[in-house]
Amino acid sequence: MADKLAKYRSMRDFAKTAEPAGADRTKASKRLRFVIQKHAATRLHYDFRLELDGVFLSWAVTKGPSLNPADRRLAVQTEDHPLDYGDFEGTIPKGQYGGGTVMLWDRGYWEPEGDPRAMLKKGDLKFTLDGDRLKGSWVLVRMKRREREKRDNWLLIKHHDGWSLEDHGELLVEGELTSVASGRTMDEIEAGKGKGPTKFMTGKGRASGKDVWQSNRAEKEPPRPAAEKAAPPKRVSAPKPKAAGLPGFVEPQLAKSVDRPPPGADWAHEIKFDGYRLQLRVENGKATLKTRKGLDWTTKFKEIAADASALPEGLYDGEACALDHNGSPDFPALQAALSDGRTQNLVFFVFDALFLDGEDLRNQPLRDRKARLRAAVEGAGKTIAQRIRYVDHFETAGDAVLQSACRMSLEGIISKRIEAPYRSGRSDTWQKSKCRAGHEVVIGGWTGERGQLRSLLVGVNRDGRLVYVGRVGTGFGRDTVARVLPRLEKVASEKSPFTGPNAPKKTGDINWARPDLVAEIEFAGFTGDGNVRQGSFKGLREDKPAAEVEAEVPARTELAEPEPKPAAKPRSASKPKPGSNVVMGVVLSNPDKALWPDDGKGGVVTKLDLARYLEEVGPWMMPHIKGRPCSIIRMPDGINGDQRFFQRHAGKGSSALITEVQVFGDHKPYLQLDRIEALAAMAQIGAVEYHPWGCQPFQPEVPGRLIFDLDPDEDIPFTRVIEGALEVKARLEALGLVAFCKTTGGKGLHVVTPLKAGKGEMDWKTAKKFAQDVCLAIAADAPDKYVVNMAKAKRKGRIFLDYLRNDRMSTAVAPLSPRGRPLAPVSFPLTWDQVKPGLDPKKWTIRTAPALLKKTKAWADYCEAERPLKDAIRKLK
Repeated sequence: MADKLAKYRSMRDFAKTAEPAGADRTKASKRLRFVIQKHAATRLHYDFRLELDGVFLSWAVTKGPSLNPADRRLAVQTEDHPLDYGDFEGTIPKGQYGGGTVMLWDRGYWEPEGDPRAMLKKGDLKFTLDGDRLKGSWVLVRMKRREREKRDNWLLIKHHDGWSLEDHGELLVEGELTSVASGRTMDEIEAGKGKGPTKFMTGKGRASGKDVWQSNRAEKEPPRPAAEKAAPPKRVSAPKPKAAGLPGFVEPQLAKSVDRPPPGADWAHEIKFDGYRLQLRVENGKATLKTRKGLDWTTKFKEIAADASALPEGLYDGEACALDHNGSPDFPALQAALSDGRTQNLVFFVFDALFLDGEDLRNQPLRDRKARLRAAVEGAGKTIAQRIRYVDHFETAGDAVLQSACRMSLEGIISKRIEAPYRSGRSDTWQKSKCRAGHEVVIGGWTGERGQLRSLLVGVNRDGRLVYVGRVGTGFGRDTVARVLPRLEKVASEKSPFTGPNAPKKTGDINWARPDLVAEIEFAGFTGDGNVRQGSFKGLREDKPAAEVEAEVPARTELAEPEPKPAAKPRSASKPKPGSNVVMGVVLSNPDKALWPDDGKGGVVTKLDLARYLEEVGPWMMPHIKGRPCSIIRMPDGINGDQRFFQRHAGKGSSALITEVQVFGDHKPYLQLDRIEALAAMAQIGAVEYHPWGCQPFQPEVPGRLIFDLDPDEDIPFTRVIEGALEVKARLEALGLVAFCKTTGGKGLHVVTPLKAGKGEMDWKTAKKFAQDVCLAIAADAPDKYVVNMAKAKRKGRIFLDYLRNDRMSTAVAPLSPRGRPLAPVSFPLTWDQVKPGLDPKKWTIRTAPALLKKTKAWADYCEAERPLKDAIRKLK
């Protein structure tokens, strides 16, 4: 110890400076400590100190640490310092070495990512910080000494992780201007104002304002720091209160997930926002924002913090969001804004107050807390109204509120007991109902060649292990990939983090990742074996540790009037019970109207049956129709009725749940079904069939899939259709495409191949020509079996290979869409193992399809199977 500190002592006169001489040993900690001291000497800098082998290794960081991984901060290595220097805050006299004011700017614990001594020798020290302000993974890289340089120069660099802040990493240094130990500014420390710091290295209390540093010479057995009893490295613990009466942080209340809002009049229903849950603390005109796990994100939302400082002192609960052009929260836009540093338009929706004006409100009922909160926000004036907004609530039927939220493309609603107190943790007094299925998952790997991101391999924690739940293959635009892929590459691993029988095996395009990153996805529910179905990436969640991500299944809400169970006998003669004519918030008129007079089992299929069927299969069906113009076939009087309409345009009086889109070449807006609730609205008007375009979602000018319709002559046995589907599959696979099969609900089969289109790479004319050429090639090889001419006279005894569905405005029946034909058949997705002799397309009906869908893995990898058409065209030539 004496040798290591010899240089430190030789540079100071301890009769003149209050700095510790390091004569007494500071008791070792179970976790290695670090401190950062802001030092206004000849030049302002930040002294970065890491505990190792009984001393503080020290570097002077000229501009202070940056959260931006692109910034390389110069860190000049200085002499080792004694451990009790970690409690020093005060003023070094002028004329002494380092004369100037010293602030304890950050402190906490560090963990080397490997052997620290070997890394120091190599000049590449990787480590993780768990401090009040700095967290996550960092590296110190030693630079080669130049001539005449007497000290080693290093670079301090932040790694990409949940605590990095691209482009604006300096905001932390610019925004945090007070001591983490005493709460004082540099000027207050210099003037000796206020109380000195709480001790970190020795665990002692505060010093006086002027006697800034107190040694522990009298302490033979210094008490063990309380922080040593905290959780292991990388775990974030709630900060301690910074002021009497107003805690620094309170664990937030969380909502229980339910399948629908609770009934009754004693509930308040609020909009559920799709953003980051934050706790706002305002004291002495300064605002701080912390995540639900206590991470300080004030610098990420500096404009919100600036406006929020006008609020009365207190602790507020809310959510930070980015808004789209319709004023609805947009989580991907929030991710982009934070990544790009464009946070000036973000909004903080405040919905609860835990403390206000020195009073603890947590035991007061929600009604009273919100009344106080509203007065506080409105009393702050219009200057904060752009960024700080009070969240009102509705004391009315939750189903109606949820339906309205869904119409506005919101995430869902939170229902809260109006008379309940605020209680940290998850409870039944807060319940969340979602418009669309969403989930948090842990990323354990990705697929794609070097520099590519095709899909994410994801899991959830179960019994202490990361269980694989499938792939997420959509939602990756060019900008998203540019932000996410570098983060994945930083946590790349040689070993799979997944366990369980379904864990994927290593293949050439799989890249494993340490399970550190959490993704928010939108999905169509879980398959029967627990895998994610039709997952779409929304963004990375920076505010939740990966270890806390578990599978979340909404609980069933008990209704005041139980819904009737399906009866085995015909139901057309009996009226539904009161309240049973509401499906996904849509009220059905004449719910008992028979649309199919025979379901094949002695019963009828009513409008209510149709709506409930669409509700059950809708999560699987929506990814195949969402974002695409969709034609419908309406049979309001049933399949045997006189009224039958083909409709593709939105008409007057259309449900607000339906999206209207303009497409080039037609002045009337087209129907588009972007929300699962829209299916119930379609059932209400007797829409029994759904025929979407084959375009990319929300890109009507870009082909998204090719459909080969095998339409047989009436006298051809179905085994021939099966042979034809297998032939189309073989042709497509030989060209590098992936094929899927489904029944049509009629006498044919559809073979479908998903396309991946880069900008300007593909148009409808090219796609249609390719499909035609494939069909012509098949027909040329077996002219006695296949024909490409749609004339009935030409297809006698043969199968018509219909490629015409691949035109821009052409449609094809959607997977799981019912058909307006006897016995209520549906178009059902198949595995290729099912496409063999004995296949009976009549097996799948409105009655049977929901249960069979839960048992199949058909089309599970559809989103990952997108392939560019240009390579296939080249091979075909």
